[in-house]
Amino acid sequence: MDASLLDIQWILWSSALVFLMQAGFLCLESGLTRAKNSINVAIKNIADFGLSSVMFAGAGFSIIFGASLGGFAGLPEVFTSSGGESPMAYSVFLFQMMFCGTAVTIVSGAVAERMRFTSYLIVTVVLSLLVYPVFGHWVWNTGVGGAQGGWLFRMGFVDFAGSSVVHGVGGWAALALVLILGARKDRFTKLTDQGSRVQSITGNNAPFAMLGTILLWIGWMGFNGGSTLALDATVPKIIANTILAACAGVTAGMGYGAMRRGRVEYGDLIYGSLAGLVAVTAACHAVGPGASLVIGAVGAVVALRTAEILEEHEIDDVIGAFPVHAAGGIWGTLAVGLFGDLEVLGTGLSRFDQIAVQLLGVLACFAWTFGVIMLVFRGINRISPLRVDPESEHIGLNAAEHGASTELLDILTVMSNHAETGDLEIRVPVEPFTEVGQIAALYNQVMDSLQRAVGRADVIVRNIGEGVLTIGEDGLVLSCNPGAESLFDRHASDVIGQPAAMLLQKERGDEDLTVDFDAFRDGAAGSMQMLGLRRNGSSFPAEVSLGVQGGEVGAIAIAIVRDISEQKLAAEQAAEYLSRIEAERAE
Repeated sequence: MDASLLDIQWILWSSALVFLMQAGFLCLESGLTRAKNSINVAIKNIADFGLSSVMFAGAGFSIIFGASLGGFAGLPEVFTSSGGESPMAYSVFLFQMMFCGTAVTIVSGAVAERMRFTSYLIVTVVLSLLVYPVFGHWVWNTGVGGAQGGWLFRMGFVDFAGSSVVHGVGGWAALALVLILGARKDRFTKLTDQGSRVQSITGNNAPFAMLGTILLWIGWMGFNGGSTLALDATVPKIIANTILAACAGVTAGMGYGAMRRGRVEYGDLIYGSLAGLVAVTAACHAVGPGASLVIGAVGAVVALRTAEILEEHEIDDVIGAFPVHAAGGIWGTLAVGLFGDLEVLGTGLSRFDQIAVQLLGVLACFAWTFGVIMLVFRGINRISPLRVDPESEHIGLNAAEHGASTELLDILTVMSNHAETGDLEIRVPVEPFTEVGQIAALYNQVMDSLQRAVGRADVIVRNIGEGVLTIGEDGLVLSCNPGAESLFDRHASDVIGQPAAMLLQKERGDEDLTVDFDAFRDGAAGSMQMLGLRRNGSSFPAEVSLGVQGGEVGAIAIAIVRDISEQKLAAEQAAEYLSRIEAERAE
């Protein structure tokens, strides 16, 4: 097979591997977010790739690789109108389109769980049409048709596969946006004299996130290996260095977690390996296996420590986009100067000068990306908020932004209805073959038992001879049973919501029924003699037994009322009889 055809085939296969990274990001981000937001994250991952690819074809590709305008940008034009009709041109375009999609997708996870979908689409347009192509031009435009290349390229800056161009751009954009958006609700809680309390918000599916990490490893082989744009002798070394750096990142991440917390958490493996991959991306063609191990290990530690620093400053990056991609990318870009073979780099710079140029490139990436995103989106945020409203954040973006429900949202909705309405008839839909479905089935069984118990209690209350009233802390009647309706000669609808004083008064007639809730909370209970007031204005002697149920919020008094007219008449007759006997004895 012709060498050029092998090169084209290699670029196309590498493009497919880089595209697989979109699946990796989707699994990673949806696994590390809460279930109520997982659909939103998945939708963003597909939507941003489609939209960014259209923007990249429309102008982004030519801005990077077109004839340079002073070393700062190429002239924007549609890819197919720029003379790119050869198979190699289409292959390179496809490969670079995958890179653009990767840079944009990095932002998705950082701003998860609180950013409007429409706002995120605007971010996608700005990144793929302006921020990424311009910085890419500075680094990767080597000059077309005798024109000068990008200004960083001319100075000798080297970023082989995008530690800064792709990952730095995505990471710095993510940091700017999370600063504008602020942290998720309850992520950080201010304490009066002890700083802030950090609330850990765990994702809904750690194994799914780790599957995404493995998919990213696979995709990275094409990401770095395909950046040769040819199937040559350097490809095996590049791919080997890539995987070694990832493994070193895993190892260093485990060690860091064990030393810091005394245990290894799944985030140590995920962030450690990805940071190792990001770090080696800039120099994978110009270093050996030993240097790759060092670069990957240091990248992991840099990322994990950066994540801790963000948390200490109450910056909420949901999936660690800035620590992994920007901080890891900074280290990897500088590592080109520290470890890169100067002959392979081919810039003609000394070791010290190469490090200086790499540092300049890092600063340029920060200034351009962070500056543009902060300026543009702070302005947009003043006009139209980038963040969803609190209610949408509470119910989750799956439902609020896309009208999509989940089993977990269904069960939480039913629980909320039970709490607010007291309607025990509502049941949760059950999917029997999932964990949440099993929880829903058990919850429904609990509700069945509760409904039966309430039903039995209702039968007892309705058939009891005495009157039973429940009274709120505001003194209004909340309920009354048929016995109370009969005693007071009033229908329940005429009593509920009315002051208890219309039914019961002290025997002197100048005091109403007043329940001392505070006294009952201290354990007091008892009964009193009162007058029951009927609808026709007559009264009857009543014995009222009082008690309180509930805590300090929402307590109710339960009054059991008995008509003691016969007992009082019997007592009066007995007293009269005794008086007569005493009088006869005295005579």
